[in-house]
Amino acid sequence: MRRKRLNLLTLDKFEEASRLVKEVTMPTKMIYSDYFSEMTQNQVWLKPENMQLTGAYKVRGAYYKISTMTEEERARGLITASAGNHAQGVAYAAKKYGVRAVIVMPTTTPLIKVNRTKSYGAEVVLYGDVYDESYEYARTLSEEKGYTFIHPFDDLTVATGQGTIAMEIFQDLPLVEYILVPIGGGGLATGVSVLAKMLNPKIRVIGVEPAGANCMQVSIENGKVTTLPSVNTIADGTAVKTPGETIFPYLKENIDEIVTVSDDELIAAFLDMVENHKMIVENSGLLSVAAIRHLNVTDKRIACVLSGGNMDVITMSSVVQHGLILRDRIFTVSVLLPDKPGELSRVAGVIADTQGNVIRLDHNQFVSTNRNDAVELRITLEAFGTEHKQKILERLSLEGYKPREVHVVL
Repeated sequence: MRRKRLNLLTLDKFEEASRLVKEVTMPTKMIYSDYFSEMTQNQVWLKPENMQLTGAYKVRGAYYKISTMTEEERARGLITASAGNHAQGVAYAAKKYGVRAVIVMPTTTPLIKVNRTKSYGAEVVLYGDVYDESYEYARTLSEEKGYTFIHPFDDLTVATGQGTIAMEIFQDLPLVEYILVPIGGGGLATGVSVLAKMLNPKIRVIGVEPAGANCMQVSIENGKVTTLPSVNTIADGTAVKTPGETIFPYLKENIDEIVTVSDDELIAAFLDMVENHKMIVENSGLLSVAAIRHLNVTDKRIACVLSGGNMDVITMSSVVQHGLILRDRIFTVSVLLPDKPGELSRVAGVIADTQGNVIRLDHNQFVSTNRNDAVELRITLEAFGTEHKQKILERLSLEGYKPREVHVVL
């Protein structure tokens, strides 16, 4: 059974795909991460697919799939459903071939992904709150209009195109021992894990899912494809309720372990990537580096696939803000002051002495009718981290201000 299945994903096909995708991909050479290596006591390398022209790896599978189609299939026009990155991959590949592309995307898709998909000449249809609803509608349109459907992940040819990433990882890092790869529907993980095991049967391939959209983990535990009742994650590119039926046997056979990470871990990973590597990686693309902390290994050569970087500015701003709050680098404290001149200056002096940086002040004189404690002052501060934050709070307490931390949106 194993040999029969693997005959459908052959080394010859992977090599063919590797040659073809070079026509549309940028070189994404492996980047050594001093930061993550030191943190985990491993040798951590990043595969920056966020640097692709379309902002994600998806163009690989889309282009290879379209290249294998007949002229008649391409002439009918192409249609797909996508949370964004596959949409851009299909749109870009279709433009290269000069064929029509219709993309159905969830209504919640970040604007940057919608606009970039349109910029490649594709027609975008917004439908449904999650990918699965968009998928069903795309299938309906395919049947009604006669379009050729390209599945974003449950397609062996698409998965072969995505697997070219593993070929490049081995070229740059021949002795790689672990590959961490994000999982949404499973196409990327299928291609990468199958080819990686062909090239080195001893390698360990770790799939990573959002904790709020762990359809593959649940499916493998159940021994069959399982649909989640709902998904809830900031990793919109991997917010999939049902993994691929066709590719499921390959994943079950070749993925060594599935790790899930929380939204808070993704937020922390975003800050890590921006501050230490000066790179923008979208939440789904961060799954691999967010999962490094879960591996109980040292002195291993680890490759993390950064699957995409298509993040809109509003989402980016929100993630940065929440990340700074999570790491106690921004916090808001409430203190009560006597309603008399000089008190505000005195509080500012205490904060300055502890090297706190005031970002915002909210002054409310009507919080109480007691003239001795008549003014509430809410101070939003920047700190170096948890230890520094505690020093500021302790100093305010020593000065008699009874500080109370409050949670506010900046």
